[in-house]
Amino acid sequence: MLLTEAVEALVTRPDGTYVDGTFGRGGHARAILARLAPGGRLIAFDKDPQAVAAATQGEAAIADARFEIVHGSFATMREALAARGVAQVQGVLLDLGVSSPQIDDPARGFSFRHDAPLDMRMDTTRGETAADFLARADERDIARVIRDHGEERFAVPIAKALAARRAGGRPVRTTGELSEVVARAVKTREPGQDPATRTFQALRIHVNAELEDLEQGLNAALDLLAPAGRLAVISFHSLEDRIVKTFIARESREVVDRRVPFAPPRPMRLRALARIRPGAAELEANPRARSAILRAAERTAVETPA
Repeated sequence: MLLTEAVEALVTRPDGTYVDGTFGRGGHARAILARLAPGGRLIAFDKDPQAVAAATQGEAAIADARFEIVHGSFATMREALAARGVAQVQGVLLDLGVSSPQIDDPARGFSFRHDAPLDMRMDTTRGETAADFLARADERDIARVIRDHGEERFAVPIAKALAARRAGGRPVRTTGELSEVVARAVKTREPGQDPATRTFQALRIHVNAELEDLEQGLNAALDLLAPAGRLAVISFHSLEDRIVKTFIARESREVVDRRVPFAPPRPMRLRALARIRPGAAELEANPRARSAILRAAERTAVETPA
């Protein structure tokens, strides 16, 4: 999504080193590589072992000496790049949220359209599943996750219903069971939206620590960007976009430490460039892009006051 716009905003030095923080199935990575010179380099990250396999195996594998993929979160990019001798990069792209292959595979448990085990992990090699979380968390924690990560106004009745079902010896283990519980607890919903949409989003974000990873990844990207390097982030819901917007705004102004009034202000470290929404043609071809927002910023050249 927003492929052309993201790559245009990102790649300014074809001979530079770039990070694709969310490889998915490689659409952005291939477009970046097409823009790079022979001396360029692209290091991709993905939590999902299936994404890593798609990049390295089979007919769709990327056989390009300029490309490398790391199985892990983009939150670890600082350490991963340091281990590869990379101190600075010319651009970082983060395409947030769940990928279409993850949604479309019933076995992954991301979608309420199919009854399947309630997994929701992007990295299926580690961590607890959504079902595991619902089996161990107390009612208040479940309500907090659904409220904070799903912006769900019926979080408390949903949590009560889930806890009551568990107390009755029938903990939720599948996507279909979760959908049924939520549908009974949610009294009203916006036209065209499934009652379980916000709860599924909340559990997915929690299980994968998506917001925590985003905050860590943004800070790591800022540390790694060379002067005039670009940060491009595509978000799909208000929680993500709020974090990105706030981060860019905060780093795009001088900061005065009021505790030390005579100290020079910390200079701005980013310059906001653009906020882009998908065009009509992309929305018609891919309705899932309707909520996407691309924000781009550039690393400033000045790190300390003159």
